[in-house]
Amino acid sequence: MIVVTVFIEKDNPACEQVVQDLNLLQADFPHQLALVDIGEQPDLMDAYAGKTPLVQVGPYNLHTHITRQDLQVALGAARDRDSHLDKIGDKGYSKRIERGRNLSSADKISYWLSRHYMGIINVLLGIYIGLPFLAPVLARNGDLWAARAIQTIYSPLCHQLPYRSWFLFGDQPYYPRELAEITTVGAYEQMIGGNPADLATARKFIGSEEIGFGEGAVGYKVVLCQRDVAIYGFLFLFGLIFAITGRKIKAVPWYLWIILGLVPVGIDGASQLPGLIASLPDWLINRESTPVLRTITGGLFGLMTAWYLFPTIEESMRETRALLAKKIAVVPQIRR
Repeated sequence: MIVVTVFIEKDNPACEQVVQDLNLLQADFPHQLALVDIGEQPDLMDAYAGKTPLVQVGPYNLHTHITRQDLQVALGAARDRDSHLDKIGDKGYSKRIERGRNLSSADKISYWLSRHYMGIINVLLGIYIGLPFLAPVLARNGDLWAARAIQTIYSPLCHQLPYRSWFLFGDQPYYPRELAEITTVGAYEQMIGGNPADLATARKFIGSEEIGFGEGAVGYKVVLCQRDVAIYGFLFLFGLIFAITGRKIKAVPWYLWIILGLVPVGIDGASQLPGLIASLPDWLINRESTPVLRTITGGLFGLMTAWYLFPTIEESMRETRALLAKKIAVVPQIRR
């Protein structure tokens, strides 16, 4: 039997008239009527506010000014289509009908995820940005094995070079290369005595105790570099704001993501690569960025990526929520 779904709002005469017309057409066009009050479903209210009455008759949709004749035509077309597909034995159609009449566990899980996905993303981002700061805390308290374990986990995800990372519990928050020409703090070569070109040794360095300094003299490395801390930190910050504001923020245009997010971080990051080569030809630019530039460019990239990505995901999730909310409301009515 044809299922007719009517999205209604209380105290709406047009909705009441549509329901009355459908009941009068029941004898000539038998159908199952499912009424969905969008006022009881926030997800449906977002999708259909101001568009009621909205009538779905099989694949046909009617909205706003709906006459009895409109309903009669739609019911007749849906009946003929249903009869034709049934005669030719369309198995795909039969399966779709069956899925539409049953609320599966997958539907329930999908609906839950569509409502809570930002909470999951924010928890994961919080863990991802928090663990690298836990490593120096653990190292300072003597648990070097646990700190090293966290460093190993993040090793494939970040270069972890100490002269491009933050430090906790030391005399300085960072130890730049001499190449960066920052005179207000001690350089990596002076304070730690490392060779910047020895990448393997630099990556393994975790804190002051390993090289004989007193506790707190150099401090302990955050095992995610300055740029990545800014990137994921701003992703997390925007994710929190986006969730708190009810996921209403609109996405920035893609070209702004490229201009403000991708270009600055690409230029600042790529221009440092020659500086990791031991010997360079004179004509090649040799530069080292600064913690401030890495934070600004990384922060811009994280912010613009989140501002473009999260609202885009929300658009898709909004459609999913509306579809599943409708199914959750309709299935119990048509299975009575």
